[in-house]
Amino acid sequence: MTLTASAPRRTERPPATLRQRLTRLSPYAYVTPFFALFAAFGLFPLIYTAYVSLYRVELQTPDQMEWRGLDNYTALFGDDNFWTALRNTFTIGVISTVPQLLMALGLAHLLNYKLRGRTFFRVTMLLPYATSVAAATLVFAQLFGRDFGLINYLLHLAGIGPVDWQSGTVASQIAVSTIVTWRWTGYNTLIYLAGMQAIPGDLYEAAELDGASRWRQFLHVTLPGLRPTILFTIVVSTIGATQLFGEPLLFEGSISGGISHQYQTLGLYMYEQGWGFFHLGRAAAIAWVMFVLIVLLVLVNTAVARRRSGKENQR
Repeated sequence: MTLTASAPRRTERPPATLRQRLTRLSPYAYVTPFFALFAAFGLFPLIYTAYVSLYRVELQTPDQMEWRGLDNYTALFGDDNFWTALRNTFTIGVISTVPQLLMALGLAHLLNYKLRGRTFFRVTMLLPYATSVAAATLVFAQLFGRDFGLINYLLHLAGIGPVDWQSGTVASQIAVSTIVTWRWTGYNTLIYLAGMQAIPGDLYEAAELDGASRWRQFLHVTLPGLRPTILFTIVVSTIGATQLFGEPLLFEGSISGGISHQYQTLGLYMYEQGWGFFHLGRAAAIAWVMFVLIVLLVLVNTAVARRRSGKENQR
């Protein structure tokens, strides 16, 4: 006599109700507006800019497009003004970013202590960031005036002759970098302060019991705890320095960045090509070069930070 095992019956699930279906689809509905806006105002302009960079397009006749292939990029790399703008962007970025982040780190360390009126100082740090770029640049342009500027007046009191802050290459780049540093130091200060307050207080108590001074606590407790925050500010500052536009444009009101392009950045050079000379194809090529440059700089910063973090973890 043989016994056959019967297969277990499958229990059929009842069809999902409309409410259950809506519940499953609701997370996608929440994120759909973001992706729709990103596709419309982020992804599409990026792709269309790459498309335009392969054509000769004039601002007066945008509907007339002539295929050029990579000629816009070839002409761009053969232009001396492009390399001048690239060098100026790097120089101004270094001059403005390094002191900015160092001062922000020091100010955040001071504000991390229990000071009287620290809430007032924290709010004050955001005032430069909330100030209009145009207003701040116009004020600093007056301060750096050659004949009647306050900076040259103070230098005169110190026995130093007047400096032409708009015509000199180094002087103009320092002046533009000063505006950038003034606007963004407070913003980075509050970011560092938030990172410091997230560090557990037990680490400072243990370091103090071991006899570590406040300076050593800052070096061996605060800085390692702020490593992700410092990387974030470096990346954001690098992107901002590459896209610098408003400050050099309004400093003297010239799209050429001075008589000899001494402080013309890549953003200003792109504006000059597109809206000064009406070459939209060339401007689109500059925009894509800036995009690739930003991606490379971010990757380099991330790789250096990870490599350094890996070496410290192996110790």
